[in-house]
Amino acid sequence: MSDLNKLGLAEARDALRAGDVTSVELTESCLKAIDEADALNAFVHKTPEIALERAKAADERIKGGDAPSMCGLPIGIKDLFCTKGVPSQAASKILEGFKPEYESTVSQQLADAGAVMLGKLNMDEFAMGSSNETSVYGNAVSPWRRGNDEAQLTPGGSSGGSASAVAADLCLAATGTDTGGSIRQPAAFTGITGIKPTYGRCSRWGIVAFASSLDQAGPMTKNVRDAAIMLEAMCGHDPKDSTSTELAVPNFEAMLTGDIKGKKIGIPKEYRMEGMPAEIEKLWADGAEMLKAAGAEIVDISLPHTKYALPAYYVIAPAEASSNLARYDGVRYGRRAALAQGDGITEMYEKTRAEGFGHEVQRRVMVGTYVLSAGFYDAYYNRARRVRTLIKKDFEDVFAAGVDAILTPATPSAAFGLGEMTEADPVQMYLNDVFTVTVNLAGLPGISVPAGLDAQGLPLGLQLIGRPWDEGDLLNTAYALESAAGFVAKPGKWW
Repeated sequence: MSDLNKLGLAEARDALRAGDVTSVELTESCLKAIDEADALNAFVHKTPEIALERAKAADERIKGGDAPSMCGLPIGIKDLFCTKGVPSQAASKILEGFKPEYESTVSQQLADAGAVMLGKLNMDEFAMGSSNETSVYGNAVSPWRRGNDEAQLTPGGSSGGSASAVAADLCLAATGTDTGGSIRQPAAFTGITGIKPTYGRCSRWGIVAFASSLDQAGPMTKNVRDAAIMLEAMCGHDPKDSTSTELAVPNFEAMLTGDIKGKKIGIPKEYRMEGMPAEIEKLWADGAEMLKAAGAEIVDISLPHTKYALPAYYVIAPAEASSNLARYDGVRYGRRAALAQGDGITEMYEKTRAEGFGHEVQRRVMVGTYVLSAGFYDAYYNRARRVRTLIKKDFEDVFAAGVDAILTPATPSAAFGLGEMTEADPVQMYLNDVFTVTVNLAGLPGISVPAGLDAQGLPLGLQLIGRPWDEGDLLNTAYALESAAGFVAKPGKWW
């Protein structure tokens, strides 16, 4: 079999179990693809020795008949996950040289399931960004192009390296994290599938924190079946994470029947934004028709507090970030600035943080510190928390009325060019999260499924939002949507 790196998780798993291919062959195919794709800047720390060692061990497990679903499958790990002995920088200069002595719970669970780590993937610094342009490693580049235009496009953010690597077949799947849309938006931009599970479904232990009440890990894969397989391996209770829930993890793949007859799918009127491109509007309507044709009932719903979601998010997330990022001070680990004669500890903090954090991180830390300060705590932070409660209640009311899932666009546009959204107006970039942040604020599961192409041949995604802890049902609805949409487009190889 040639082009083994182009397989999905399910196909590769079945080929491994049938003895048609070995994990070493799969892994070597991916390592070759990675070495030929430096132009995408997706993999920033390559770990071929670890990959081949794990692949050999996986082949032994498969031979012995002791093989979980992920055994022998080569994947990429976002640079936000701490991986023992491997640089884990969260794409920041301030964590230069940091090699953890421990493994994050999610990456450990994947390793225990036999998954093969190919390396660490590019991302926005500390997961703050929607375009992968804030990384200390430089921009991650999308494998997609607009027609014959050679302009480089964003793969989305913050999990841009993960999205680019999966879309370009450098790995079979990848881990991502989602604080305000950082799995779903890049998945939509690159024509892949990405699911953010319910808050508490995956452990956050060992994942570099951005906003602790919003962060959640999830898989980024080539299709819905693969997302189900990988999500099951990533989930589970972890006593090391106080927000991790003690709930049994179902066999998500077994729940993919494609039967959604009688399911109620809500269409929220508040997501019809002014100035929404006609292509996104049409895709959304087409998606609703596809689900209706599959036997679902389409109902109009209202989520009245949606318009406050973005402002509430950009108060809560920076507030939590300013608190979480206070630990990076140049004292115990990571980078320390060069100090002048007579400099004390205050100067060391100031210089280290000034040169270690990029502009976007500095901006959010300053906003967060401001909204938490004595004079503004009630005016901003407490008010945002109250709005968050109202947003959560909107969803609860809709689900209580019998709605099984909610269909929305995943992004307000297709992928834009790198450098097209200037740093001069960060709010423009923040608006990219308009359809995704509500899901994080309410702690719900959400999935992005590729559903079509725009006029320039770029992928567009639809988002499905599910009931809390009901990822199995959500994946099944996404599976029905994926089957109806029949999206098979791939980027032409130029790198």
